[in-house]
Amino acid sequence: MSLANSFVARVTMYNTYYAESTALSCEFNRNHEWSALDQVVTALKTAKEHGLVSSEGKQALHNTMMVWSFLLEDLSNSDNDLPAQLRADLISIGIFVIKQVGRLREAETAEIDGLIDINTTIRDGLNQ
Repeated sequence: MSLANSFVARVTMYNTYYAESTALSCEFNRNHEWSALDQVVTALKTAKEHGLVSSEGKQALHNTMMVWSFLLEDLSNSDNDLPAQLRADLISIGIFVIKQVGRLREAETAEIDGLIDINTTIRDGLNQ
């Protein structure tokens, strides 16, 4: 297979994967999002107890980053069914969360309560 054909095959595979993951993100319904955010909240509370430099703290920050990265990708997808203003608001919150995780990782702040509150509020809002 030539380099060009290999590239085309990879792009086709990526496009297929993207289409499937977009369909799956629609299926990644509120219950799954609630569960993911609940795990983030639990992990952040544990990190607060054990410290951010503990293995629990590092894992909590990593998980928070991963969940919000997924949510931001889903929110920025034009196929997302949420109203545009709500999507924009959630994207702003997600960007803040990711920046705050970075500040915590770099020890620029130790303020984790805000992250716990934000994730709790978003999680609880999914039940409405």
